[in-house]
Amino acid sequence: MMGYAVRCESVRKRYGSKWALRDFSVAIPERRITAVLGPNGAGKSTFFRMLCGITRPDAGRVEVLGRTPGWRTNRDIAYLPDRARWYGDQTVADSFVWAERLLPGFDKARAEQLAAFMGLEPDMKAGDMSRGEEARLMLILCAARRVPLIVLDEPFAGIDLISRERIVSTLIDILSSREQTVLISTHEIPETESLFDYVVFVDNGQVALAGDAERIRSERGSMEQVYRQLYR
Repeated sequence: MMGYAVRCESVRKRYGSKWALRDFSVAIPERRITAVLGPNGAGKSTFFRMLCGITRPDAGRVEVLGRTPGWRTNRDIAYLPDRARWYGDQTVADSFVWAERLLPGFDKARAEQLAAFMGLEPDMKAGDMSRGEEARLMLILCAARRVPLIVLDEPFAGIDLISRERIVSTLIDILSSREQTVLISTHEIPETESLFDYVVFVDNGQVALAGDAERIRSERGSMEQVYRQLYR
């Protein structure tokens, strides 16, 4: 019987006069890689922040790992926001020391292995990093955590092709065992759709389409084709 990592029922969230989520309902299976796709402003980031307890719904119910999101569930979630903030002199090695102290489930040895694979030296300083190097470091801090749920909000935004390829390779490596549930939002659909087991398309704060990725491909074509059909 399939279990669910995330459930939302009739969730609503409004910022002023603008709806971020409106009657948003979805059930996301556990231990699979789920893509959350849609144009800018569709509500994807608001949905992710709700899962992490950063934003609360105005109405409806949100359930993560069988519980209401909050500080207790955050111990079991690795969240990658759209941009990090670092001290300029903080090194890669420093960030791993910090993560080992503060992030539940962080595996420092695993992080060091991933850093070597992704071309990050221990003494690299945050102030000297490119956007792609910074994105790789952020992914490592999430991927090295032994937690049930990983949430990645636009991990490829604004970074170079080589960095994107390394990030995809890392995701394939760390998720091959399927012990973790991963949610990922991205506009880089052709490069990443081979990762997806399940897909949720979001439009104007509502679920436009959701289902098993292979079934959707067999019925409607590639994820890029479906995206163009839904948002043209």
